[in-house]
Amino acid sequence: MATSRALAEASPATARRGQHPGVALTVIAATQLMVVLDITIVNIALPHIQQALRFNTTDLSWVINAYTLTFGGLLLLGGRAGDILGRRRVFVVGVLLFALASLLGGVAQSSGWLLAARALQGVGGAIASPTALALIATNFKEGQERNRAFGVYSAVAGAGGAIGLLLGGMLTSWLSWRWVLFVNVPIGIAIALLAPLYINESERHPGRFDLLGAFTATTGMVSLVYGFIRASDHGWTDAVTLTSFSLAVALIAAFLVNERRVPQPITPLRLFRDRNRSGAYGLLLCVAATMFSIFFFITLFVQEILGFSPLRAGFAFLPISVAIVAAAQFAARNQLRFGPKPFLVTGSLLVLGGVIWATRIDLGTSYVGGVLGPTMMFGFGMGSIFVPATLTVVSRVSPRETGAATGMLNTTQQIGGSLGLSILVTVYGTASGNEARQQAAAFLRQATPQQAAQFRATGRLPAPYSSQVLVHGIGSAFQMGLVFTALAVAIAVFVIKVGRPVPQPAAGPPGRGA
Repeated sequence: MATSRALAEASPATARRGQHPGVALTVIAATQLMVVLDITIVNIALPHIQQALRFNTTDLSWVINAYTLTFGGLLLLGGRAGDILGRRRVFVVGVLLFALASLLGGVAQSSGWLLAARALQGVGGAIASPTALALIATNFKEGQERNRAFGVYSAVAGAGGAIGLLLGGMLTSWLSWRWVLFVNVPIGIAIALLAPLYINESERHPGRFDLLGAFTATTGMVSLVYGFIRASDHGWTDAVTLTSFSLAVALIAAFLVNERRVPQPITPLRLFRDRNRSGAYGLLLCVAATMFSIFFFITLFVQEILGFSPLRAGFAFLPISVAIVAAAQFAARNQLRFGPKPFLVTGSLLVLGGVIWATRIDLGTSYVGGVLGPTMMFGFGMGSIFVPATLTVVSRVSPRETGAATGMLNTTQQIGGSLGLSILVTVYGTASGNEARQQAAAFLRQATPQQAAQFRATGRLPAPYSSQVLVHGIGSAFQMGLVFTALAVAIAVFVIKVGRPVPQPAAGPPGRGA
């Protein structure tokens, strides 16, 4: 109650402690880091979660999916809520909800309890993340200052996945899997307390919530992602898979019709009339589709094939974090000099080169010889893309629609990542299944009767046969990833036509709102 009363009494546009851009940016970036790294921090803890809460293998995947689906599906509504109710206010609510859900997940005593908490985390993240990005326009002056702020934000967003893997390994090894969730609680409380002191509030724009649009968009995307996930286990001709895809098409079509008709849509379709903005959305979607998969499969490779512990696997991703941060900062400092297109083209080519290199992974691949190089290329590429793509998205957007534009930016990344990973996991499953049959035949030809009996009882191939199955599946998945990265290059080269520095969205000085 005291917090609500204090918020109401404060000026709606001015931080209580005045202008402290460094502190404001730290709070905003910390929020994005917390939200983004939660996608990967749980990955390394999954075996411990499975054992503690007795998940079966299929249900275990929903520990990740419950978060990413609600997060990606509700980002549009979160961005719109910030525009209507005030971005700082909504930002604080989202952070507190995220912290509460993390606490509930950390004390979970059953699988259903944990999945519900993970879904609630996704809701909190969907509220906090788009408003965090939009608050940069509210709190930083147009030009170099705002570009630097976007650089820090983008570097944190890009490196968050790798940092999550490192932190997840540390917490799981030193404490317990529950701390990958508990760690968010003190961070969230600190952010919620600091935000009113150092972050300026935005103006509240009168409007209505497009609930039908939010429902059809969210359920449509959830159904689409679920269809791919289902296909990876049950095949493309499975009745539930086909029904899920059909429902997704119907819901997404209903969403588009609704957005054309309502006076205040959750996603103004006119945002896509700008060729450069649409291209930036498509580019980020393709890069995210590859990024999620790189983290997932490389983590699997270094632990299952190279024998890394969770902690060592986390440290193995430190170089990619450094590459992302360095490239993002360089791109931010040089936007006004070169404009976005050179960075978008170069970054896309680096990502493509990294994936091409990764397709060469085999049983003889070492970390230094075949993992470090492609992940570094991928990191430099991602870091080069995030800042110019973000600036292209928010360019020439009216203050009233900044939240919708940034919400769509986050949505394309999350849904792109979920769809991309689901598609590549399906490719992995098909390729590894075919390879498993060949390796099983080879094993049985030389196996002793006792070994053959054990295999028929468990269905598990011994090493090195099982390792070859895993590596073949990963290589096939990366080959499919080439499609996404090649499309990203094509968009950067042929679709996006910005050849000079991107004009910033109209905004007054900090304290006036955006």
